Amino acid sequence: MTSLADSLADPRSSVRLRAVMAAGTHPDVADLDVLVEQCAVEPDFFVRDMLTWTLTRLPADAVVPRVVAELGRSVPQARSQALHTLSKIGDRRTWPDVRPLLEDPDDEVARAAWRTAVALVPDAESGALARTLATHLGTGDRETRLTLARAMVALGEDTLRPVLDAAAGHRDAEVRDHVAEVERLLRDPDAASGLALERARREVALGRTRSAKG
Repeated sequence: MTSLADSLADPRSSVRLRAVMAAGTHPDVADLDVLVEQCAVEPDFFVRDMLTWTLTRLPADAVVPRVVAELGRSVPQARSQALHTLSKIGDRRTWPDVRPLLEDPDDEVARAAWRTAVALVPDAESGALARTLATHLGTGDRETRLTLARAMVALGEDTLRPVLDAAAGHRDAEVRDHVAEVERLLRDPDAASGLALERARREVALGRTRSAKG
């Protein structure tokens, strides 16, 4: 019989996906290390998502410490996937481990940390989290901006209002534009796709303008 490790080494993503699904259908804590290690190197998004599902099927008291250890890895994918898994497990005791990654130098890890943070932050620290997230307003590509906007909106308007009001008068037009996008999401959570399209159009127009100038 082919072992889980052998299946995960198969170059075909369909084979790896079936192997991870089988491991989740019949969860065995003996598979924990193999599954976590695969999270750091798995190239296929759907397999990574299935890895997280499978890990949530194992006992949390075994999974959480093993996944938290991945937050200190030098491999960005190990950190981002660990964050995603912790967000699905929902153990708020991991908040102190997640918090430092809000400023991770890797964009993908930072985005994962923002999404995870709003799911795990204690109520008493939600205001501080809103202020931390607000320092990133106006920065990054459209995916980063939309991720940040969604994370901020998830904190709720009561928590968010002081930082949005403060940032609305910022001297940087990019920050003010980003605040407006967050405000739109607060009013209409379904506006995310429209915001992404609108920003893409603005970036294309700006690119054309720059090309024409130089």
